[in-house]
Amino acid sequence: MTDKLKVLFICTHNSARSQMAEGLANYFFGDKLNAYSAGTEATFVKLFAIKAMSELGIDISHHQSKTVYEFENDTFDYVITVCDNAKETCPFFPGGKNYVHKEFKDPSGTQGTDEEKLEAFRRSRDEIKEWLFDFFGD
Repeated sequence: MTDKLKVLFICTHNSARSQMAEGLANYFFGDKLNAYSAGTEATFVKLFAIKAMSELGIDISHHQSKTVYEFENDTFDYVITVCDNAKETCPFFPGGKNYVHKEFKDPSGTQGTDEEKLEAFRRSRDEIKEWLFDFFGD
């Protein structure tokens, strides 16, 4: 068997989109890739991201927000930015072989009830999942 692809998802705060992308990629494509995530700034993993992922049976509650600097000596087959701000502030990651940008709407800024906020995270989760299947699926 060949080595697994190594993939890094980057977003600004590494709190929602990149965390969900890491969890989804490892869950659905763990047989062919190892996914990681980082941000241009470290914060914390959003509770609504954890909750939306748990609905699919994916536990990201143990994930921690990390900065790209934690991976500065690593190489990745794919470095994927999932927000425009990360693409602008981190347009080049030295250890990346291939660079991909795919903007997903930030659910973190959603106003309203907890259910409305959770629904925004579900939408982002589902858009990321669909894109991952298009990109990494057979």
